[in-house]
Amino acid sequence: MSQAVIVIGGGLAGSEAAWQLAERGHQVRLYEMRPAKSTGAHVSDRLAELVCSNSLGSKLPDRATGILQREMRLLGSLLLTCAQEAAVPAGGALAVDRDRFAESVTARITGQGNIDVRREEVRAVPSNEPTIVATGPLTSPALATDIGKLTGEDYLYFYDAISPIVRADSIDMGRAFQANRYGRGDGDAGDYINCPMNRQEYERFVSALQNAETIELRDFERDDPNFFEGCVPIEQLAKRGRDTLAFGPMRPVGLINPHSGRRPHAVVQLRQDDLAGNLYNIVGFQTNIRWKQQKEILRMIPGLEDAEFLRMGQMHRNTFLNAPALLHPTMRFRSRDNLYFAGQITGVEGYVGNIATGFVAALNLSRQQRGLPAWIPPQDTMLGTLCHYVTHTEPKHFQPMKANLGILPPLTVKIKNKVERRRAYAERAEESMRLSLASLDDKLIAADPPAIPIEA
Repeated sequence: MSQAVIVIGGGLAGSEAAWQLAERGHQVRLYEMRPAKSTGAHVSDRLAELVCSNSLGSKLPDRATGILQREMRLLGSLLLTCAQEAAVPAGGALAVDRDRFAESVTARITGQGNIDVRREEVRAVPSNEPTIVATGPLTSPALATDIGKLTGEDYLYFYDAISPIVRADSIDMGRAFQANRYGRGDGDAGDYINCPMNRQEYERFVSALQNAETIELRDFERDDPNFFEGCVPIEQLAKRGRDTLAFGPMRPVGLINPHSGRRPHAVVQLRQDDLAGNLYNIVGFQTNIRWKQQKEILRMIPGLEDAEFLRMGQMHRNTFLNAPALLHPTMRFRSRDNLYFAGQITGVEGYVGNIATGFVAALNLSRQQRGLPAWIPPQDTMLGTLCHYVTHTEPKHFQPMKANLGILPPLTVKIKNKVERRRAYAERAEESMRLSLASLDDKLIAADPPAIPIEA
């Protein structure tokens, strides 16, 4: 293990990959271009900074992200440990204080003696050294150009958008109310702040969104704009139909307005964004509306008439590989044995999915360097089906994918009941992962956290 391993990118996937390699005895050079070169979306120089939402998805053990979180705990993920330590109330979701989370990851990475963090831009993929490229959706133009030359494939592009953040004490709780959908969660009051709308308020709001002026894309972003379905800006959703938002991010199901005793026609939910509970982000409200008009429109939301916005929504370009044509399910580049890719650049969406691909790339690069066979997570696990999906889909129609039950292989016995079906998927995934890990000779995957009961 005398040759250093290079990890390019200090985001979620790169941080997880660097840690897993270092813990296995490799000397790691982790390159992160911030703060010397900014991405336009990040605001700090910390590793694993969360740019969009502060939620890692549902933590319920029979939901897709809950299954994936469980698998990553079985694998000994550093970032899942840091997320749990920085968790904030969010009902059935694992949400974090983003500053505390990034600080924790940064401290552990920089404190790991086998990791040398270098704050500089990598402009080309190293030709000989074992390497993991985890530069994410905001890969620098120079490196993106070099990767394009290396792959011989055109990049695919889509646009991601960031939700606004509101100061909690500026929300009018005389109009808003605290509650979780269907009363889920641990807190008595409810983890989410809900801003209810009647039909008339909703119609005015949708009209304003449909007529809003958006920020003009920069020159290099104008060709073939393509929105990822999991992160479509609200103004784009509004243009798809007047009721689209009411059946999407503003759906009122499972909520009763205590001020009226009735279910709202639509509702805007805000989720705690920091541990102290001073900041809340507007759930599902990614937007690219010009900032001045954005404030005016958002203040049409009941309870946010006098809101103080600490961050406005914005949109940025995301970049990902045509992974089915380029990668193995081990995250190895098909044309080079010691080159791996990880994170959102592979087409895997979602924070936990990014972390997970960082783990897979690191474990397999480590095994490749030690002359051991590669590990492919079983396809009936959430991790395995994600890796399989992004490397086996028809390249002509490839789109990014996040953890969801729909991409898992069918159950051997068809189950009609939705709750029982989710439970069966979760139990099968955990059993399959445990069997796979039992046959994997890796002393670092020895932790066996207790099973979490699957709720009805």
